[in-house]
Amino acid sequence: MLKVLVVDDEQLVRKGIVLGVDWLALDCMVVAEASNGLEGLEAAQKYNPDLIITDIKMPKMDGIEMLRCLREVNKDVRVIFLTAHNDFLYAQRAVKLSASDYLLKPFQDGELEKTVLNIHNKIVNDRKQIDTNIKEVSIMLKKGDKSKYVMEAIDYIANHYNDRKMSVDTIGESLGISGGHLSRIFKKETYYTIMSYITQYRIHAAMNLLCDCRYKVYEVAELVGYRDITYFSSMFKKMVGVSPSEYQDRSSRDKQKEQIHF
Repeated sequence: MLKVLVVDDEQLVRKGIVLGVDWLALDCMVVAEASNGLEGLEAAQKYNPDLIITDIKMPKMDGIEMLRCLREVNKDVRVIFLTAHNDFLYAQRAVKLSASDYLLKPFQDGELEKTVLNIHNKIVNDRKQIDTNIKEVSIMLKKGDKSKYVMEAIDYIANHYNDRKMSVDTIGESLGISGGHLSRIFKKETYYTIMSYITQYRIHAAMNLLCDCRYKVYEVAELVGYRDITYFSSMFKKMVGVSPSEYQDRSSRDKQKEQIHF
């Protein structure tokens, strides 16, 4: 079930969305509502919604600025912008901030529900893809039947993956063979280059660390051998399908569900 935050300074509109939509039928629940961008920002940080439905023109902080602030802290929340102003410039700014959709008030009957359902299906499919990616990484990391040098290289990577200076040559030197020879036999037996395997191993380790909410994303990046958090986040999202912060948020929600069921 997706968590929804509704932000609109017009109380009648906000209440109409909160109370007038059959959220259970959409597999959603409204976890909070807010009357301006500042309140919306606080609610988003507190309740960590999957979807925000927000007006653009609001006092204190508008919807565009609210989303910009959320994006700065790597919040990958989906957003539907609402506005009574048929202004293409607003739409452009929304798109640049990766808004999921843009609806003009007053929207037609069923239009909001259809938009929410499309986003819901996309989120579900994304999460399935994440699970698939995780399984693929886990399978790749299993040793299987490998030659002595490849087994030793895999062990070396497991023990030194947080070393930023690790390379094919340093691994080969530790094993007493050339980096070129090690590269050839490693690729032949695993179908991965050594550097690709190192990246996969580091991201797998990062996934485990992100499940422990004691660590910040930048701390996890450093622990698995990345100094550049932007590069780490890019590689993580490329492999896993979501950003490190979204993966951590998802893991946290899953743990909370397990505690509730227990």
